[in-house]
Amino acid sequence: MLEKFQDFLACCIGTWKTDRTYHYLTRREVERSRTEFTVKPLILDVKVKVMADNGRTPPPDLDQMPGFHLAFYTISEKGEVVSQQINLLFVPTTDSSSPILEGDYLRDRAYEEAKPMVAHFCFNSDTRELLMTTHYTRVVSVDSITLVNPALRLRKIVNYHRPPVGHPLEKVALVGFGVEIKDV
Repeated sequence: MLEKFQDFLACCIGTWKTDRTYHYLTRREVERSRTEFTVKPLILDVKVKVMADNGRTPPPDLDQMPGFHLAFYTISEKGEVVSQQINLLFVPTTDSSSPILEGDYLRDRAYEEAKPMVAHFCFNSDTRELLMTTHYTRVVSVDSITLVNPALRLRKIVNYHRPPVGHPLEKVALVGFGVEIKDV
């Protein structure tokens, strides 16, 4: 299973362009944006730093864990610009023969909040979908990447208003859709 996940992630390395549509449900607004981003493998020293930033002790097999440096530049149709660089690391916590692999998704800087963040990931090798769930202070972000082929990904982002502990995710604040095409 880990090998299929690593193959999926290997396809993610490179330069991508994406057109996205965001639906802000709380203010009934639709916005389009264009993002260019580059994904590079993370070197071991930076993997150690990401682990330390998140209060984790590096495991002996850290060099085998997939990690990336992600740099992106987004411009909305209104002219708003967001540019960020993030180091991220996937730490599997399951090891089974099922098509599902789960684990922690660590970042040295999160999207919604500029601080280190530990989230949850779930990868389904049958559908080639990576689902990442992050609990921020005000929202819970569920981000899905489906690999159609090595040069085409589909993206879906759903941000829920963060519910009280023990309550289900119900109130949607934002939904985003994107088509991501790799520069070849």
